Amino acid sequence: MDDPAAWLLTAEERGNTGTPLSAWTAGNLVRPLVHGVAYFDRLVEEVERLGEGDRVWFTDWRGDPDERLRPDGPTVDQLFSAASHRGVDVRGLVWRSHTDALSFSKEQNRALDREIEEDGGKVVLDQRVRRVGSHHQKIVVIRRPADPSRDVAFAGGIDLCHSRRDDADHHGDPQTVDMSDAYGPTPPWHDVQAEIRGPAVAVLDTVFRERWDDPTSPVQGNPIAYVIDRFRRARLDPSPLPAELPPPPECGPHLVQTLRTYPKIRPRYDFAAEGERSIARGYTKAVQRARRLIYLEDQYLWSAEVAQLFADALTANPDLHLVVVVPRLPDQSGSFNATPQYVGRRQAIDLCVQAGGKARVHVFDVENHEGTPVYVHAKVCVVDDVWASIGSDNFNRRSWTHDSELSTAVLDTTPDQREPIDPAGTGDCARVFARDLRLELAREHLDLAPDGSEDELALDPERFVATLESRAAALAEWHDGGRRGPRPPGRLRPHRPEKLCRLTRLWATPVYRMLVDPDGRPLRLRLRGGF
Repeated sequence: MDDPAAWLLTAEERGNTGTPLSAWTAGNLVRPLVHGVAYFDRLVEEVERLGEGDRVWFTDWRGDPDERLRPDGPTVDQLFSAASHRGVDVRGLVWRSHTDALSFSKEQNRALDREIEEDGGKVVLDQRVRRVGSHHQKIVVIRRPADPSRDVAFAGGIDLCHSRRDDADHHGDPQTVDMSDAYGPTPPWHDVQAEIRGPAVAVLDTVFRERWDDPTSPVQGNPIAYVIDRFRRARLDPSPLPAELPPPPECGPHLVQTLRTYPKIRPRYDFAAEGERSIARGYTKAVQRARRLIYLEDQYLWSAEVAQLFADALTANPDLHLVVVVPRLPDQSGSFNATPQYVGRRQAIDLCVQAGGKARVHVFDVENHEGTPVYVHAKVCVVDDVWASIGSDNFNRRSWTHDSELSTAVLDTTPDQREPIDPAGTGDCARVFARDLRLELAREHLDLAPDGSEDELALDPERFVATLESRAAALAEWHDGGRRGPRPPGRLRPHRPEKLCRLTRLWATPVYRMLVDPDGRPLRLRLRGGF
């Protein structure tokens, strides 16, 4: 690959002149951490090694202070509070959230800020969002001024909260959030976080600084909530940050691009006056280069605007397959919660199938070996085993335009030597990081050997799709036949979108468009249909 800009956004293509973020950084080392158990264990390892003068800064959508990061602890509060007592600079930006009555996390996030503040940390409840919006970024940045080579950051889809500490067996986190009864008493949870080392850590440091230092008034989000939080002495006005550190040294072969979403709001963000939609633009650039395989894992997959990107790629490339792994059911039951989501997903899937046909569009959901559905919360995309992303963003209009989001796009400079070396036939060749990420997920979902000895079933795009389809069909047939005989290998089943009558669509569609999947673009972009 001669020019990374063929896959990655240039600084101009980011479309945000208010930020100093570089287009991308070289010399990074990124490691995917599949499942909360793996991520939480690494987080504890890194934070417990910090001492006086070190820094640990985090952003979160939901935080539960009592969530155990290992079976015997520490909890989130214990980990960060102990670090604060050792002289570590602990700071957090946590979304203030909506009421718990709407299945959000206002009380949990307030408890997290209160408990960490009591032990010397500084946590800001951040409500600088659009109406019915949220701060959805989930990052932890760890800096060691005395030894920058040990700096590390974590970014992806995993919150520091209940239900996230699950593993590949998918028996769920003993500490749960309320979910649909279909997921059982300890809902199985599938998720991915990225561990990042190298100069990209400094980029995430800047992302945190921009939000922390932004002077936009907290009153803007919700004046009544602001008064309440002032009365309870919550921290709403950030204290100054220490001086910015130089980037960590290069340590690996990965080019990393930090992609983000910020909406256009009033008053404006200093660092994104017109908002930022580099996630949408980054995906658009990568997907338009797809020739053989787009692999997605996503919590939602809504929005005709987003699905159109994949539909256009399928139309333009007759050999392209789209593989999507989604949850079987929404996380919350009840018509008002679930039905608008069905509307959005049905629109997206139908649009893709119309473009590529059922022979090239493959949508699955996941279950554990006991047959309990697994809630897919991961936000992963791999294109032709070349470009890969791990993020907080879902494939919907809300994540691409309305809420704050962050995704890490990785372009490995190391070609993968396993056949097919160049599956897309473009000369770009498969890359080790992207292919390894897809294969790690495939081994779990298909019950392939963890040591990679059965990877030949998944390396070539055509054989991968055939293996997915055959194993999912066999598992569905086993269930339909009353589960007689041995359970077939694999955990995927064909996803069957909910059928909706005209009357249901009539009320659910406006709810979906206005509340579930709102649009945060400036009017001129909405009218043009662009990002």
